[in-house]
Amino acid sequence: MSERRFVRFQAVSPNRHGRYPGVFGLVNGLARTGVLTGVQERFRRVNNDWYNGNLVDPSEVDPEVYNRAVHPGAASWFKAAAVAMIERVEGYLAILEAHSVPWVRLDSDAPGKILYEDPNQVVAVQHAGARTP
Repeated sequence: MSERRFVRFQAVSPNRHGRYPGVFGLVNGLARTGVLTGVQERFRRVNNDWYNGNLVDPSEVDPEVYNRAVHPGAASWFKAAAVAMIERVEGYLAILEAHSVPWVRLDSDAPGKILYEDPNQVVAVQHAGARTP
């Protein structure tokens, strides 16, 4: 049995566009609607800043990587070895749970065609016929 090398946290159900937003998009969406408590909003800001300072934004390296017309369904996955990145996600998941937003953790050794890769993450498009749980 192979080791699962990639981890993604995302919505259980697709949004109105048929996509499964990731954990950061879900929490940022809650912030935009103004439902976060003061503590949750401070957590979001501090940790978004931490990720911005410690995780490459793939779209800054390749502006087309998330282009929906070119790469429909492109999604970011943490590498399982990026433990510090994954550990910080717990606070975001707690926010989602506090607001009854269902989420799922996906573990995979084959997230799809890899479009971008760095030491902490990949951006991949699912292979044709693959289904998101």
